[in-house]
Amino acid sequence: MSNALPAPCDALTPRTNDGTNPPAHPRLVIATTILASSLALIDSSVVNVGLPAISRSFEADAVGLQWVVNAYLLPLSALLLLGGAAGDRFGRRRLLIAGVILFGIASLACSVAPNLPLLQFARFVQGASAAMLMPSSLAILGQSFHGEAKGRAIGIWAASGAAAGAVGPVLGGWLIDAGSWRFAFLINVPVSIAAAALAYRYVDRDVNEATGFLDWSGGALATAGLGFITWALTEGSNRTWSPSIFVLLASGIVFSIMFLLVERRLGDQAMMPLSLFGSQSFVGLTLLTFLLYGALGGLFVLLPFVLIQAGKYTATQAGAALLPLPIIIAIASPAAGALAARIGPRWLLVAGPVVVAVGFLLALGAGSSTNYWLRVFPAITVIAVGMAGAVAPLTTAVLMSVDRHHTGAASGLNSAVARTGGLVATALIGPVIASVGVALNSAFDVAVLIGAAISLMAAVSAVLVRPTAAAA
Repeated sequence: MSNALPAPCDALTPRTNDGTNPPAHPRLVIATTILASSLALIDSSVVNVGLPAISRSFEADAVGLQWVVNAYLLPLSALLLLGGAAGDRFGRRRLLIAGVILFGIASLACSVAPNLPLLQFARFVQGASAAMLMPSSLAILGQSFHGEAKGRAIGIWAASGAAAGAVGPVLGGWLIDAGSWRFAFLINVPVSIAAAALAYRYVDRDVNEATGFLDWSGGALATAGLGFITWALTEGSNRTWSPSIFVLLASGIVFSIMFLLVERRLGDQAMMPLSLFGSQSFVGLTLLTFLLYGALGGLFVLLPFVLIQAGKYTATQAGAALLPLPIIIAIASPAAGALAARIGPRWLLVAGPVVVAVGFLLALGAGSSTNYWLRVFPAITVIAVGMAGAVAPLTTAVLMSVDRHHTGAASGLNSAVARTGGLVATALIGPVIASVGVALNSAFDVAVLIGAAISLMAAVSAVLVRPTAAAA
């Protein structure tokens, strides 16, 4: 999944404040965190709309385009937990400023990249910097507010994230149609400058709370493992599975096993404490998150691409086609959260992915139809309703599936798993991107059917959530 849709547990990681030192400029602190996190949310959705233009500019094949997306998702998925711990260790304000400045520099590099490899490298730097700024922005809210004020601040942050997810594709599409895909990356530069300046001026310096070591080895091994596996899946999905590709896959598995061994040795100090998986409910929720957000991640990349290439949509129209998704989720999620609090999240987590699967089926033939309201809009609307029914209950269930000492680690891991699902899905969609003409529409329909099946598998995973753990 690209990062266009906030992961279910993104708002669960802020540390708490005892309330003795409220910020002198609370609105500007909130504005700072919104600007910082919007960098990642807007950028990813803009890139999805810009893939056809990037392909024409560099004559890129499917593998090249997949890595434009995954070069960003790989470090974000692997380093998100490490980024949160680094903020605790070195100071969240300091890490936020460093992250937004680095993101701005990388965005500028993307806009002037003379070739595809340099664009992909700049995207990797963007992903690494997003792993720094995303957890720090939420942690700053937690350290700056308390009680009801913290709840309001996080609510404003979440609503702004949904707005960014809605505006990003349309704004990016308009810039691409008006000039070039390079302009879409440039919008990050003034935003990063403003976020860094506000953070420097109005966010209080925080005291380093953690003096222990950071799990650098875990971060490096997770990046290597995911990187080699993604490389193998990307190459294998586009070409024949040659011995060299199996070597890449085996290398990724070896690094992943080494990562698990290191995490086991570190115990609760690890970036991914393995004790979390002692909970059957948490295992089911992790699998559900991976599958559901993987299906959505593939759709977010493919639908704008197919609408532009086969449906002859403009980039602006393709971006606007996704608007119902963040709007409906933002409006309906509070009601779903309230219902989950009354009846428990388990059955909502079953029903939500089933509705998403129905939405995928409604998307069949979207690439061959020029009528948005009869073909694309119903599919996106139903998918959005299904996601709205799942996002808030998923957040609730993750919190209930572990003891209170591990809620931060569990929510952070759940967010990382959501991004990893999108990473893997994007690595496997090469055959669709490589298709043209009628074959593109047929390949898209096959991908939609697979997405529906994966969504149903996510619903089955919810059965692992224990009713006693879900109902509180």
